[in-house]
Amino acid sequence: MSNDSEYETADAALARAVRLREERTPRAHEELVGLAARHPHDAALAYQAAWSHDSLGLEAEAVPFYERALNGTGLAAQDRHGAFLGLGSTLRVLGRYEEAREVLGRGLDEFAQDAALRTFLAMTLYNLGESREAVRTLLLVAAATSEDPQVQAYRPAIEYYAGRLDETE
Repeated sequence: MSNDSEYETADAALARAVRLREERTPRAHEELVGLAARHPHDAALAYQAAWSHDSLGLEAEAVPFYERALNGTGLAAQDRHGAFLGLGSTLRVLGRYEEAREVLGRGLDEFAQDAALRTFLAMTLYNLGESREAVRTLLLVAAATSEDPQVQAYRPAIEYYAGRLDETE
């Protein structure tokens, strides 16, 4: 069997397993894990296996799959973003806060100003005892993403004071 047909087969199997996951079929998880085992260098398969573990509450087991996905090549930008977010948030849930900060920071290096990554970073900063930076980050995310007319009316002030929370006149 040629490499091209092997990858076509893996792609078709991945599509089927993702469809099963979307249908919440229990067999989806074992199919995704099996595919990732048979194709250890496929970043997309590793990402889908990580996502499957996370969705089942198996956070610790998801970590190596997220790491494989991020260390591999060929992962689509949207999936790469999802892998940074998934790994960062999973590490935070596991209490591995410094690692979470590092992963979310790497994600922001690639996806600068991404609101979801910044929000999970703010939660991580809070867990690290860096409340001022956590609040600053959340204020900047809220100012940048809120559609509320009142928030937008005060956006320049929110952005200005986000970095000056302790200043008084």
